[in-house]
Amino acid sequence: MKKLVCFVTLVSTALLLVSCGTYNSVHDKPVTTGYDASVPVVQRQNDSTLQSGNNFLLKNKQGLWELYVEGDPLQRGMVTGALSEELIHFQEGAFFNKVKDIVPSKFKQKMLRQFLKWYNRKLYLHVEPEYKTEIYGLSQHLSHDYDYVAPAYLRSLYLHAAHDIGHALTDLSLVGCTSFAVWGDKTEDGSLLIARNLDFYVGDEFAKNKLVSFVKPTTGYPFMSVGWGGMIGVLSGMNTEGLTVTINSGKSDMPLVAKTPISLLTRQILQYAKNIEEAIAIAKKHEVFVSESIMVGSANDNKTTLIEVSPDKFGVYEVANTSQLVCSNHFQSDAYKDDHKNNYAIKNSHTEYRFERMTELLGKQDKINPEKAAAIMRNTKGLSEMILGYGNEKAINQLLAHHSVIFRPEERQVWVSANPYQLGEYVAYDLDEIFSQKHNGNIISLGIDSLAIPQDEFVNSQEYKNYEAYRVEDHKVDLAIKNKTNLESSRLRAYQALNPDFWVVHYKAGVYFYNKGYYTAAQKEFEKALTKEITTLPDKEKTEEYLKKISKKLN
Repeated sequence: MKKLVCFVTLVSTALLLVSCGTYNSVHDKPVTTGYDASVPVVQRQNDSTLQSGNNFLLKNKQGLWELYVEGDPLQRGMVTGALSEELIHFQEGAFFNKVKDIVPSKFKQKMLRQFLKWYNRKLYLHVEPEYKTEIYGLSQHLSHDYDYVAPAYLRSLYLHAAHDIGHALTDLSLVGCTSFAVWGDKTEDGSLLIARNLDFYVGDEFAKNKLVSFVKPTTGYPFMSVGWGGMIGVLSGMNTEGLTVTINSGKSDMPLVAKTPISLLTRQILQYAKNIEEAIAIAKKHEVFVSESIMVGSANDNKTTLIEVSPDKFGVYEVANTSQLVCSNHFQSDAYKDDHKNNYAIKNSHTEYRFERMTELLGKQDKINPEKAAAIMRNTKGLSEMILGYGNEKAINQLLAHHSVIFRPEERQVWVSANPYQLGEYVAYDLDEIFSQKHNGNIISLGIDSLAIPQDEFVNSQEYKNYEAYRVEDHKVDLAIKNKTNLESSRLRAYQALNPDFWVVHYKAGVYFYNKGYYTAAQKEFEKALTKEITTLPDKEKTEEYLKKISKKLN
C-alpha cells in the first residue's frame, strides 16, 4: 500500500519543532554584523507582482511563482522574506494544518516529543553561518500564529531538516524520486541533458504554490532552484557554471542527532562548485544524518556523477562505456555494495522497478531532447508497458510530484513543470539571460514562451478526471476503514471503477470486508489485488497474509 513519506515528515518535524523550547539558542545566534541590515521596501504592483529594488516576486501565467533576489546573506533573507511573506505564511499553514489532522492526540504528541527532542540539540553546529544568517533574515517574516511552536528563527531553521527527518523516521516509505542523465550519442545535440521528478508530497495545499528562485549572491555563483516559500535549501537546481544538483533519498536508519540537512548541503554545492570535483570536496566536508544520492551534472565536465552520502559511508558513482546515468532510491557505488540497508531497499521497495523502467524507456529513444525527456517523466506505465493503475509508486510518474525539472547545462537552460504534478506546461528559463540583465522597472516573467513544453494531453482526459475523483474517494474509504463506518457496496464499486487497474482499490475493499466479517467477499478482493502490480514486496506479503487468515476462518 502506498505510504507517503510526507506523513512521517509532518509528524516528526512538527513534534521536533515543539521541542525547540529545550534548545539553548544562545549558542546559535546568527551573525548579522557586517551585513546589509536595511529593511526592504516592497512595492506591490498588483496581486501577483511585488518589487523591492532589483528584486521581485511574480506569478506567471502558468501558475509558477518566480523570485529574483540578490545581495549578502542577511539582505537575501530579508528581501526573500519581505517579497514572499504571503507564500511563507501559506506554506506554514498548509504544513501545520496537516499536522493537526495526522496527530490529533495531545498525549501522543507529548510522548513522541520526548523521544524526538534529541534531534535538535546539535543541528546548529552543522549549518553554515552564511545560511543561518540568511534563514534568520527570512524568519523575520514568518507568521506569529505558530510562535507557540517555536521562535520564528528556530522554526525556520528546523523546517529545513524536514526532508531529512521524514526519511530518517520511515522504513520503506521512501520518497520515490526518479532521475536520469544522458549525453553524447543519447541526446539530440550530443550535450548533457538531465531530468528529474521530485515525488515529495505533503498534501495538495503544500504543492499549490511552486516557487522558482533565481539567486545572485555576493559570493559564489548565481543559481536557480525549485521549492516553496520559506525554503532556501536546494532540492533541484542549476548554477551559471552549468552545474546541476538533484537529490534522491536512500534507505536510512534512525539517527540520534540531526546533522547537516541535505538541502543545505546541496545549496552550498550549487552556490560554490563549478565542477564535479569541487562538488565532491564540499560534500566530504559535511556530516549528514540520512542517506541520499546527490546527482551532480556538470557542463564543465560534460558528465554526471552520483555522490552517495549517508551517516556511515561516502561513495561516488560514475558510469563507464555508456552515455546515460539513472538514479532512483538505492545506491550504486562500491561503498554500498554490501550495505544491508541498501540491499533491503532494493529487494523490498519499488526503487529497482523504477530504475529498470527508466532504463527501458531510455533504451527506446535514440536521440533525447527536452520534449522527449518530459514525455519520459510523465510516463505512468510499468515495465513492458504494463498498466499499473494511476498513482502506483512503481511508475516514473506517480501523479504526486511536487515538481519535475529538465536541465540542459551547457546552454544554461532549465524547464520547470507547472501544476498539476508534472503534467502542466514545462516553463523554460535561460540563466545566462536572467542573470545578465537588470530587472528595475517593468517586471515580467523570466520564462521563454518559445521554448515551453506544452502540458500533457492526459490532463484533458476522462482518465485524469477519474483519477482526481479517485483520490477524493480513497480518502473517504480510508476514513471508513479507520472509523469502522459503513460503506454501501455500490459506493465501493464506484470507487474501484475510478481506478480499476490499481491494486489498492481491491486491497482496501478487501480490508473493509474483512473487518466487517464478510470473509468470502474479502477473499475475492484480495485475490483480485494479487492479479495487479502491487507496489512493494511487504504490501504483497500483507495481502497474502490476509488470505491465509481468511482461509483459516472459512475452514
